[in-house]
Amino acid sequence: MTTAAQRTTTVAAPLSGLGGGFLGAVYIVWWRDLIRYWRDRARVGASLAQPLLYLVIFGTGLASSLGGGFGASAPGGAGVSYTQFIYPGVISMSVLFTAIFGAMSIVWDREFGFMRELLVAPIDRAAIAVGKTLGGATQAMIQGLILLVLAPFVGVTLAPLVIAQVVVLTFVLAFGLSAMGVALASFMRSMQGFQVVMNFLMMPMFFLSGALFPLVGLPGWMTVLTRLNPASYGIDPIRRVLLGSSGFPVERFAISIFDQTLAIPVEAAIVLAFGAVMLLVAVRAFQRRD
Repeated sequence: MTTAAQRTTTVAAPLSGLGGGFLGAVYIVWWRDLIRYWRDRARVGASLAQPLLYLVIFGTGLASSLGGGFGASAPGGAGVSYTQFIYPGVISMSVLFTAIFGAMSIVWDREFGFMRELLVAPIDRAAIAVGKTLGGATQAMIQGLILLVLAPFVGVTLAPLVIAQVVVLTFVLAFGLSAMGVALASFMRSMQGFQVVMNFLMMPMFFLSGALFPLVGLPGWMTVLTRLNPASYGIDPIRRVLLGSSGFPVERFAISIFDQTLAIPVEAAIVLAFGAVMLLVAVRAFQRRD
């Protein structure tokens, strides 16, 4: 049976091979999360089931109820079907759930596994928060981008430039949500508590993000909630890039504040700023001594 000192040496050894230091520790934590994600094929498959359920069943059912042209009265008659409208939202939903639930491993590892060795290893604890955030963001981005293979089936045209933009915007959204998950997980000491808090936060964030319905023409109180939701500023640019490239009138669904439509870079900057604040909270929490 290995001792705590031996396990700590085992964790610290790869860091010295990389030159040690902050970046080496970040890389180890990030790479370990990616390896665990890649090896867990069942998790990857199961994570795709819920987005497909929303797109195929929920999307098709509501599209039939709406009678086809969701936005058919737009200028030029270029309507957007409901399935096409929620397609970017489904991608973002996959990113949201993967990013936030990816932070669950922090709570698990703190109780039973690798996190215990990391917390006593001779490394900067801030590297753990950064590595976990980047690892969760990378996993969530990959999970969301897998759904791009469905684009031809919903009538969305993909071009190399569009794909490149979606990759960047998806990572921005994944980073913001992953940082939030890591920040919350850093304060949790039990899996049950983390799951309760996550379910309490995730569903309102998802339903108020514009993934399933346009954020225009809403009651005043709901409009305020949608504008306070950081996920709204991550999903809207993905929709505008994906559907705008196919000629759909997506600007009529874009987020506006004080009747001013926000530019895509501004929305991305809001999500990045939110992620940076959450990451700072996570770093401060990890640096506290238990």
